[in-house]
Amino acid sequence: MTDSQKNIAVAISWCLAWGNQREPNNLVTQTRKALTEKKELPQEFQELVNKVQKLQAENFPDTLEKLKALPAKYPEHWNAEIGLVYGGATKIKQYVFEAAKLPDIRGASALLDRINLVDLPAFFHCETHDDYPQCQRAEDYCQNEVRKEWLDKDRNFPELSQALIPELIIYSTGGNILAFCPAAFIDDLANAIEKRYTEETLTANSCAVGEKFKLLEIRCGLLPNIINNDTFWMDKYLNNLKHPLIKAYFEQPDTSPEKAFEERKTFNELAGKLASLFNQRRNGNDISDRPSRRYPPMFETHPYIIRDEGDRRSAVMQAEELPNQPWFSEASARKRLVGQIAKRDNSSTEWYKKSGFTWQSEDNAIESWVNKFEDFLYEIPHKYYGKVRSENIHPSRVKEALSVREIGDACQSKGFVAYIYADGNNMGGYIQKVIKTPEDYKNFSRDIFKATEESVYAALTEHLEPHKLNQNLQAERKSTKAVWIHPFEILTIGGDDVMLIVPADKALAIAKTIGEEFEKILLNKSGDYQENKTYQPQDVHRYHHTKQVTGERQCKLSMSTGVLITAEDTPIYYAQKLTEQLLKSAKKQAKELKKNDYYGGTVDFLVMKSVTMISSNISEFRSNGLTKTGKLQQKLKLYAAPYTLHELGGLLATAKALKEVEFPKSQLYQIRSLLERGKQTAILNYLYFRARLSNKKAQELLKTQFEDAWCKPKDDKNKGNLAPWMSLKEKKEDSDDKVTYETIWRELVDLYPFIENPNKKFKSSQSEAGVLQS
Repeated sequence: MTDSQKNIAVAISWCLAWGNQREPNNLVTQTRKALTEKKELPQEFQELVNKVQKLQAENFPDTLEKLKALPAKYPEHWNAEIGLVYGGATKIKQYVFEAAKLPDIRGASALLDRINLVDLPAFFHCETHDDYPQCQRAEDYCQNEVRKEWLDKDRNFPELSQALIPELIIYSTGGNILAFCPAAFIDDLANAIEKRYTEETLTANSCAVGEKFKLLEIRCGLLPNIINNDTFWMDKYLNNLKHPLIKAYFEQPDTSPEKAFEERKTFNELAGKLASLFNQRRNGNDISDRPSRRYPPMFETHPYIIRDEGDRRSAVMQAEELPNQPWFSEASARKRLVGQIAKRDNSSTEWYKKSGFTWQSEDNAIESWVNKFEDFLYEIPHKYYGKVRSENIHPSRVKEALSVREIGDACQSKGFVAYIYADGNNMGGYIQKVIKTPEDYKNFSRDIFKATEESVYAALTEHLEPHKLNQNLQAERKSTKAVWIHPFEILTIGGDDVMLIVPADKALAIAKTIGEEFEKILLNKSGDYQENKTYQPQDVHRYHHTKQVTGERQCKLSMSTGVLITAEDTPIYYAQKLTEQLLKSAKKQAKELKKNDYYGGTVDFLVMKSVTMISSNISEFRSNGLTKTGKLQQKLKLYAAPYTLHELGGLLATAKALKEVEFPKSQLYQIRSLLERGKQTAILNYLYFRARLSNKKAQELLKTQFEDAWCKPKDDKNKGNLAPWMSLKEKKEDSDDKVTYETIWRELVDLYPFIENPNKKFKSSQSEAGVLQS
């Protein structure tokens, strides 16, 4: 039996032992003491655990007669009820990005992470359990600040904490929590979750719901109160397969009807019901006797009163000790304070102490993502710190970036950064098809969170290195010594999604590595993550080089990523919206490629040199500004994004090759300007410019790295040349009337300033080596 199976069995048994009353009995009191002291469980409780394990191991009842036999087989637990609660923050981006400045955004994200990863688990005494190290590091905060000074107060939920144990939590990552609880406390726990978010953030939205289920439903999905001959089960399902409601609810592609029914009638159906209740309550519907969510926290404003920096609420204080002396409301002051704590910048929190606010946040309860990154580097410091060969940098010298300007300073094209927003693919389908038990949910949540976190750290380690700030930025820190920073900002890593700010010249390489590492980590785990289907690379990838992928050993889950490369002074909320649009485009491409059995990741990116470049949205900008209809109804796309991970690697390789041979910039831009004149004109001028290149190496490189790798006709018998175009669709009826042509040339030109010249890097490393030798 695995640890997760044992924990879930203990959790269900705890709910059964507690019963429907609100006061603990002798059995649960003895069990709590044994769990806390890590001693042997009481004999009566162990017998209960064995019965739960036996029931969970029962084969699925594929006939109505077998289903009817189960209540008779477990008569003492048939009517026993178990509570299940699901909740978390909603409209997260609205709360995090309502402020314009990075310190406030960082603080809002860190505060939500603290509530999700520390406060809510503290309800369950998780500081006593080894699966929650962050709670263990904040043990005093969990015991005193969360439970003693808040949860157990008469004005809140004084009886709740005694009914909860760590084993009840199924998962508590990604901004949400799913947990068992005794049936009598489902409303208390749901209300406590919502109230904690509101009292700590003041303005963040949250929602939580709970429901009671029978023990048998955990194994067999939703069931009626009485099981008799009229119960809808396998036989009635098979006789009504063509009914539109039944078809919509049960049918799955490439799955037999019997298997589809069995896969639907699992614990996943209970989670689905909670998700439905969650959406109803989030939308303002009253579905129980609990307090309504129709009236979120409101803060009055006045046209003649100064507002805070987010321009949302009336300001109540001015922090004269901070740069630019900003005005804060209490909600924005909390964000800034937590942002400073997360960045280990405790020297300038005097402004908050003078404000008169009574709210405080324990430093130990807030962990910076950079702290976790440094823990990741503990075993392999040389792979990151060792890249700076000119100086022997101790890890303690490297500080966190305090602003987007500092991150932009690390880019070779000074002043440019990239926003990366990644999200998992195929998650819903995988959960529906593979996740069947609470143990599966627990393991899946842990695997995804760990894979996401480690893939980000691996990508940052591989492509970044500590950066020394220029003198102006050093002076802003009021430091007389050289200041070294980690040149990135992790806004959030939650579940299967990631938001980062990195130097622009490393962004695409980082995005590619995150996607690749995410799949690699999951494939190396024991879960059912490997996809048996293989795809034909020529049907999926447009990049055809000598090192071609095989299309085998795919992961069922992958990541799509949006990357926006822009100036450091671009408003963060605006950059976030555009990055989200790019992510949606990448996910749409991944869904389309899945038709060809490709389950891998995709990346869409845009280089935005000016904020005024896009007046509406990216989709309209591309369709109206970068798509031309030529003669014979040929459609010309002056872009090729989104890319698969393999294609993105090819795009970067082609750009580096152009940089290596020092391809003339003037000709790069001239060829780009001629793309709009039509297919034949662009081809003719491209060939003319290539023939005129005096550098023979550049000519050969264009032939191998660009034309042969990207621009070969799809028809093997056609030996012609499409460069700089690629044909997007198969030709029909020996006519190219309906063929769409696209090109990577425009994106190569956009990326050119952000690609490091390998020759200069080689010369630089030689000079560094000479300095070290001397």
